[in-house]
Amino acid sequence: MTAASESSLGQALGSWGEAINGLQILAVTYAFSVIGAILILIVGWTISRLLGGWVRRLLSRTHRIDPTVIGFFSIFVRYAVLMVVIIMVLGQFGVQTASIITALGAAGLAIGLALQGTLQNIAAGIMLLVLRPFRVGEYIDAGGISGTIVEIGLFATEMKTLDGVYRMAPNSQLWNVPVTNYSRHPERRYDLVIGIGYDDDIEKAQSVMLDLAKADTRILDIPEPETFVSELGDSAVAVTLRYWTRTADWWPTSRDMTRDAKLAFDANGISIPFPQISYSGSLALAGKAAE
Repeated sequence: MTAASESSLGQALGSWGEAINGLQILAVTYAFSVIGAILILIVGWTISRLLGGWVRRLLSRTHRIDPTVIGFFSIFVRYAVLMVVIIMVLGQFGVQTASIITALGAAGLAIGLALQGTLQNIAAGIMLLVLRPFRVGEYIDAGGISGTIVEIGLFATEMKTLDGVYRMAPNSQLWNVPVTNYSRHPERRYDLVIGIGYDDDIEKAQSVMLDLAKADTRILDIPEPETFVSELGDSAVAVTLRYWTRTADWWPTSRDMTRDAKLAFDANGISIPFPQISYSGSLALAGKAAE
């Protein structure tokens, strides 16, 4: 081997030696960072799962919170912890985490402005699921939107109207208006108002209506049904039958009682007057007027 070849080989070996020494120094320098990052990932992942499960169990203890909200908060807590863990891992390798946090904040602000309406619906959906002004299966009216609740989601609520029409309303719209829930309480009151003639027997009409209420087993005994004169109209005396039923029986009972009251009044000779026009004076026949 010539002297030139030996010199080239020596230089190559020297370069390889320097590279190996550099790698060793790099490995020693970042070994603790890598080990620390791995430990942070393991511990952070474990904590995120434990916290997520703890939040789920804590919120599940109360029956007022919907399972959808429980799952949402559980996932939110878990990924929030993982986000902090990732930032800590990057900090182990000398990455400026302050700039990352600033960038994430700016991105979150931009996304929030772009999805403002959607985020409002999500926030309203969470409030509806937590406070529960209505539940699935209940009949409500909210700002002119009425129907039976089919599903409550994070973005919108699905309903079915009385005539079977599908309706979907944004949660923010339902949250910002007064809600009337017709199904929340187990019992409801109904006032059946019927006008009778001024010449008819008021006490008899009240007795007939009260007997109808007592004969219907769907009408509750407590509070006790009652009848009273509620108005003296232009052509009729308004007699009211007030009774309570279970909410599920409210619609069929009101329809049946209206029909039965009409039949009972007819059977007892009690008239139900209708609007009439009284005219005093003389009327000329059309034929005679032409003459």
